[in-house]
Amino acid sequence: MPGAWASMITLNWAFVVELVYCLSRRLRLAKWRRWNRVIHRDVGYVCVGLTLVYAISGVAVNHVRDWNPNYRITRDTISVPDVSRESATSPDFAQRIAAGLGLGTEVRGTFRVDSATVDVFLEDASVRVDLDQSRATIERVRERRFLRAMNLLHLNEPRGLWTLTADLFAVALILLAATGLFMMKGKYGITGRGAWLTGAGILIPLFFLFLLA
Repeated sequence: MPGAWASMITLNWAFVVELVYCLSRRLRLAKWRRWNRVIHRDVGYVCVGLTLVYAISGVAVNHVRDWNPNYRITRDTISVPDVSRESATSPDFAQRIAAGLGLGTEVRGTFRVDSATVDVFLEDASVRVDLDQSRATIERVRERRFLRAMNLLHLNEPRGLWTLTADLFAVALILLAATGLFMMKGKYGITGRGAWLTGAGILIPLFFLFLLA
């Protein structure tokens, strides 16, 4: 009889130890998941501004062949009477062209492209005068201030402290990716549907690298 009691006590004690271990393990996992969510959430908040800068400017510079992401360039063609090849030799030709077109800005220089074409450079525009056709093409360049500022940051033009900021942002993105893998559990987590979606995300850049190889 004493032996039976001893065996029962031993079994119960083993059960208690196993129960405590399982509970502590679940508590550690719960605590770890809680911190994982906190880190993912707070780092995500901090990265919102930088993410918008890099995303917007990234789209802009990706299409640099189709448009100028830093400047808006406009061209207008206007008739200009009383111009000729002879009048273009006058010392005040550029000033008269600027005044006639309503461009009251300082003339910075001129260039005779050929016998029938003269370029006039103003403070905020340039004018190409076709002497034979009596017309002028006005080209104005306007800065896209907000977009250009983001492009400068994206391309690391400021350098110095901004380089460190950009590096920290890159580390933060890695942290977001790592913590995001464990935000969900079960069939929607990394051991379920998340694994397929993660694999698809990895295959996309590998596919384009394969095309470039």
